[in-house]
Amino acid sequence: MDENTQTIAFRKMNGLGNDFVVIDARARAVQLREADVRRIADRDNGIGCDQLIVISAPDGPGAEARMRIWNHDGGEVESCGNATRCIADILMNESGRETAVIDSDGGLLVCTRAGEGRITADIGAPKFDWRDIPLSEEFRDTRMIELQIGPIDAPLLHSPSVVNVGNPHCIFWVKDIGAHDLERFGPMLENHPMFPERANISLAHVTSPSELTLKVWERGVGLTRACGTAACAAAVAAARKRLTGREVAVTLPGGVLDIAWREHDDHILMTGPFAYEFEGTLDPAMTSAERA
Repeated sequence: MDENTQTIAFRKMNGLGNDFVVIDARARAVQLREADVRRIADRDNGIGCDQLIVISAPDGPGAEARMRIWNHDGGEVESCGNATRCIADILMNESGRETAVIDSDGGLLVCTRAGEGRITADIGAPKFDWRDIPLSEEFRDTRMIELQIGPIDAPLLHSPSVVNVGNPHCIFWVKDIGAHDLERFGPMLENHPMFPERANISLAHVTSPSELTLKVWERGVGLTRACGTAACAAAVAAARKRLTGREVAVTLPGGVLDIAWREHDDHILMTGPFAYEFEGTLDPAMTSAERA
């Protein structure tokens, strides 16, 4: 950082096209306002990204760094699976090790190399209780809840599964993900009164006992090429409904993520690629960020 101009360096990265502006604030803290995040994330006048990620020192023992995540709309969120792999690669390159542990609001995330250009992230155990997702009313079985779009006698979408994998997800099971206008329904479902903290909305189609396709409206972002936590949520929900086994290849518009829901501890392992795009410094006019 140039202490006179207060410029802030960044990396642009992505996982399956789900893209991030990454700021390393371990040496000197950076504080961003929601308006700053929106300006940086703006694809026409800013850098452009789905999420802005800030790396900072960990809050406690057990992790090498802390990851904070802001969505395109400026709201801070708990988890981002694709960003986890990107940050893990940065940390592994620095340490020379094949593992990294990242602290986040979604918990400690243990990551390991999984071959050239791929990383496996252990994102922990899913939560199924309606209070943990959270929902605004009680459902004893969250494999299928009462929520529908369209006429009562002929709904277009209905009976989704819900699960929390560090953030709330709602998955509608369909025969053809292209047959439904998620861009139209997504905003309404994301902000439905059923979801007091809003929700990520997915359309999922099971193509075999080990494969499914997914389209995601991401909370605070919109339609996205890939959402790692949505892939995890859909894979777990499919296994709970006995539509698939516990290991699933999830195809998103940006590519494939391999998800394994480990039986002995219920942890979800997500394996997929990461990519670097470019580096730069933020235009001071783009942000009112303050550095300590």
